[in-house]
Amino acid sequence: MLEYFKSNIWSIALLLNYLLAIFVVVIILLKNNNPTKTLAYILVLAFFPFFGLIVYYLFGQQYRKTKIFNRKDIANSKTIKRLSSNLFVKPKDLYNISKQLDDKIKLIKLLKASEKSPLTFNNDIEILKNGEVKFERLIEDLNQATHYIHLEYYILKDDETGTKILNILCDKSSSGVKVKLIYDDVGSKLSSKTKRKLDESGVEHYPFMPVIFSSLTGKSNYRNHRKIAIIDGKIGFVGGVNISDEYTNACDGIYWRDTHLRIFGEAVKVLQFHFLTSWDFVSKGKLDITTDYFPEVDCSNNVAVQIAASGPDTKWANIMIAILTAINNAEEYIYITTPYFIPNDEIITALQIAAKVGIDVRLILPKNSDSWIANYATNSNIEALLEAGVKVYRYHKGFVHSKTLVIDDIFSTVGTCNLDNRSFEINFEINALIYNKEQSLILKSYFMEDIKDSDCLDYESWKSRPKIVKLKESYARLWSPLL
Repeated sequence: MLEYFKSNIWSIALLLNYLLAIFVVVIILLKNNNPTKTLAYILVLAFFPFFGLIVYYLFGQQYRKTKIFNRKDIANSKTIKRLSSNLFVKPKDLYNISKQLDDKIKLIKLLKASEKSPLTFNNDIEILKNGEVKFERLIEDLNQATHYIHLEYYILKDDETGTKILNILCDKSSSGVKVKLIYDDVGSKLSSKTKRKLDESGVEHYPFMPVIFSSLTGKSNYRNHRKIAIIDGKIGFVGGVNISDEYTNACDGIYWRDTHLRIFGEAVKVLQFHFLTSWDFVSKGKLDITTDYFPEVDCSNNVAVQIAASGPDTKWANIMIAILTAINNAEEYIYITTPYFIPNDEIITALQIAAKVGIDVRLILPKNSDSWIANYATNSNIEALLEAGVKVYRYHKGFVHSKTLVIDDIFSTVGTCNLDNRSFEINFEINALIYNKEQSLILKSYFMEDIKDSDCLDYESWKSRPKIVKLKESYARLWSPLL
C-alpha cells in the first residue's frame, strides 16, 4: 500500500485537489456573488491545480469579511450612536443647492440616505497638485497643531519624507498634543526602531489588519487604502498621496503625478468620524469620544462637500455608486484620471453610452503601470471605449496616480478610490465629493495640463496592435475580477 502511494503520489494529490476544488466551487456558487467573479474563480480552480486553491485561499474566501468585519460593523454602530450628538451638520433644504446642480441633486439624495455621508456646506477647499505641495501644507499644519493629530495611511514608510513627518508627530506628542496613527500593515514599512520611538514619545499607533508576512501579501484583500490626516478637528487632508519619498518628486525616481485635498470646515467632522470608527476597530474599542473632536468652524467660503466611504464593512459600494450616478447624470463632459482602470460592466457601459450621445468623455491612464497584469487588464477595456467615441490618453511624463473625476464644471471628486474592483468592493476607500464650480474648474484645468503630457490613442492604430499583445490582454482580463 505504501509503495502504491509513493508511485502514485501526484495522481492522488491531483485527485484530492479536484475533490477539494469541487467542494470550494459549491461554496462559491451558494454565495450568489457577481457571476463574472464567480466564473473567474471556477476557471482558476479548474485549470490551475493547487495554484487555484491557493489563489482562492488568499483572495476569494470571505472569512475575514464575515468574521472580523462584522465585529467592525458592530463597532461602527455603537460609535455612530456615541457620535450622533457631536457630528453636527447644519440642516439645509436640498432645494437651495438643486438650482446649481440640476439633476446632480440625485447624487446628494443617494448618499444622504446614509448617516455616514452627510452633506456639509461650511467648507474651504484647497486642491494640492502633487506630493511635494501636499507635504508642504501638511507639515505646516502639523507644526501648528495644538490639541490632537489623527493620521490614517495605506503607505507610511520611515524613509526621509516619512521620518520627517514621524519626527513631527513624536515632537508634538512629547509637547502634549494627542497623536493617533493608523497604518496599513501590508502597505507600510516601519522599522522596530521607529515604532519604539513612537512608543517612547507617547504616539498611539496601530497597524490595520496585521499579517505575518506583509512583504509576501502585497495584494491581500481588505486593506486600508485610505489617506487621511486630521488636525485639531478643523483641518483635514484626503486624496491619493501616501507618505513616502516616491511621492515627493525630489528623488531620482519616476515623476509622480498625484492629487490631494486640504479641507477646512465641517466636512472634516465626517473625516473624523471615519477615522474614529477605524480607530475603534484597530484599538479594539479603546476610544474616548470628546466634543474636542468636533469643534465649530467658521469658513470664508461655502463649498458643498460630501465624504463618501466604502469598504467590505459597508452594505453598499458607496463610492462606485456615486461615480456611476454622476456619470449617468452628465450632460456636457466627463473627465476621469485614474492609475488603474479595471471597472465593472456598469461603469464601462455608462461611459460608452455617454460618449455615444455626444458627451465629451475623456480618460487619462498611465502609459506605464507599476503592475504588468493590471496594465494588460486595463488595456483590454480600451478598444471598446475608443469604438464608442471615448477619448483615451496615456500619460507619459511619469506615473499618474491621481484619482479624480470632473463633470460639467460643477461636480468633482478627489480621493483614494481607483476605478477597479479592488477599490469598489474589497479595500477601505474614501473620497470627497465636491459640488462647486470654482473647484471643479481648477481640477478641469489640471486635467487639461495633464493631457499635454499624454498621448491620445487612435482607434484604428490601437485596434491593429499585435495579436500576441491582445492575447496577453485577454489573459489578464480573465483575472480582472480578482485584481
